[in-house]
Amino acid sequence: MSDWMLDILHLAMFIPAIVLHEVSHGYVSCRLGDPTAKMKGRLSLNPIKHMDPFGTVLLPLLLWFSGGPVFGYAKPVPINPGYYKDYRKGMMLTGLAGPATNLVLALAAGLLSRVIALGPLATGTELDPQFTLLGWLWYALYFFGQINLVLMFFNLIPIPPLDGSRVLPIFLSDRALMKYHEIERYGILVFFGLLLLLPRLLPGVDLIGGYFRLTVYPLMRVFFGV
Repeated sequence: MSDWMLDILHLAMFIPAIVLHEVSHGYVSCRLGDPTAKMKGRLSLNPIKHMDPFGTVLLPLLLWFSGGPVFGYAKPVPINPGYYKDYRKGMMLTGLAGPATNLVLALAAGLLSRVIALGPLATGTELDPQFTLLGWLWYALYFFGQINLVLMFFNLIPIPPLDGSRVLPIFLSDRALMKYHEIERYGILVFFGLLLLLPRLLPGVDLIGGYFRLTVYPLMRVFFGV
């Protein structure tokens, strides 16, 4: 399988992972009484409605041309927590909806990949993504599972605007929650600052890679058996 075909396959698997992640946020928020996402047309599975000019288009292209791993993000689904009966619980459930969806998708991909592998195993042959349609399908499912687990664990980091930060309010007092909201607006700056500074402060230490090796890789072995 050539490099450009792999890139196309990766992009094809990446888009539904981020779209379903974002739609699940809006769906759960809607079930909790918030019609914002529905009114904005963001409960649609149409990828165009969720595209962010930088995160969904420019960033993946820049990473592709630079030879790095293709990654990006969709436009966040708008929510209005003012509609929630219980603000803390509503924020937690809405925030966890995206990662939970990614976990279910990864598990489903793993189960399908094992079903696909049953045929070659029964005949004593091997799946080869270079030459066989089943091999291509297995690899697509494998990458789909991987990107979903990466999205899940990456978003569970408790730094705004990532989903993990939406779980924090349930553990905070009213006074602490007010302080949290005061500094929350700077979360994106803190997040990108850490991404840029940590490699310089800790040269040779791959914190994100280490995090994924402790989280994503073990589940990949459980789901896919490899």
